[in-house]
Amino acid sequence: MAASAESLRPSTAGLLLRLWQSSLGKKYVMAITGLILFGFVVVHMLGNLQFFAGPTLLNEYAEALKSKPPVLWGARLVLLLSAVLHITAGAQLANANKRARPVAYANSKPLVSTLANRTIIISGLVILAFIIFHLAHFTIGWVDPNYLELRDLVGRHDVHEMMVRGFQNPLVSGFYVIAVALVALHLSHGVASILQSLGLRSKNTEPHLKKLALVAAAVLFLGFCAIPIAVVTGLIR
Repeated sequence: MAASAESLRPSTAGLLLRLWQSSLGKKYVMAITGLILFGFVVVHMLGNLQFFAGPTLLNEYAEALKSKPPVLWGARLVLLLSAVLHITAGAQLANANKRARPVAYANSKPLVSTLANRTIIISGLVILAFIIFHLAHFTIGWVDPNYLELRDLVGRHDVHEMMVRGFQNPLVSGFYVIAVALVALHLSHGVASILQSLGLRSKNTEPHLKKLALVAAAVLFLGFCAIPIAVVTGLIR
């Protein structure tokens, strides 16, 4: 009996698996998950910058996020899955490129690749380590459980005071600045790569997209570093 057309049609899971197993598919995965992570970083920075408006606004913002557990945990799961897929796809692509060129060039000096490109795997791993520490520090409370007990005048979790106390430690602030610098370095290459993977980069647009990536990286670096620098220098107590 001849198989029906429907039985021969590849399943969605099969198509996704074939896509994942290809280099092009992994590049698309990195592009899509990179966009998700980049969007989160931008939103997170904007939320953090409310720190300079005072405790009330920041604590209200934090309480609003925590008041919707399904939304909050749904977003966290999407971000976690995106991070895992992004790192896995990047590592597998790097390994495939290494296997494709097992013998190093006689002249090992990089002619085209940038610092961000050459260090993107290392910076990605350091960023992952920082994220784990950052969550343990401010979200889970493993570094100092007392942070989770801080309350403002109306009984909300005092996120503003938690950030002040946390960043008063020069080692924490220093690690934060270094990690953010690596995030910016990662993004200066990653944003342009995302656009290339999505087919939005050409010879005409490439110089502009590189500038856009550098500007985005610089803005994020300054935005995130403003808070620990303001605290550790005593501008905000």
